[in-house]
Amino acid sequence: MLKVKDTVRSTVNLTFDGRVIKVFHGTDADKRFDNEVRILRHLEDRGCDFVPRVLEADRDKLRLVSTNCGRRVEHIDATRVREVFAELEKFGVRHDDPEDRNITYRSSDGRFCIIDFELATLLEEEPPNPSV
Repeated sequence: MLKVKDTVRSTVNLTFDGRVIKVFHGTDADKRFDNEVRILRHLEDRGCDFVPRVLEADRDKLRLVSTNCGRRVEHIDATRVREVFAELEKFGVRHDDPEDRNITYRSSDGRFCIIDFELATLLEEEPPNPSV
């Protein structure tokens, strides 16, 4: 197993068989875990093919196992970053951390993918904007 992230909010490991294991910790870990699982399942239900798929979700351990969406992107221009995250919104999700660190590249089909949905928002659940 290869540790790819170890912060106050989560630890992420890649297994040699292609799974990603993310363990949530720190402030609001249970809420962030619940949100990421909910968002990923929503996206899978809508046929979004450029995000991880949930393989296992253990709420007691705050452990999420998902598919791997490729390797981290080292170079991507700001316009392309905006385009990738805008495409996600067509599936009813706003990422809320639209940075290049949350984009991977899947070489099997040449696709940019999006990861790390713990802060994402389902657009259909947003409260209405009273100023509109």
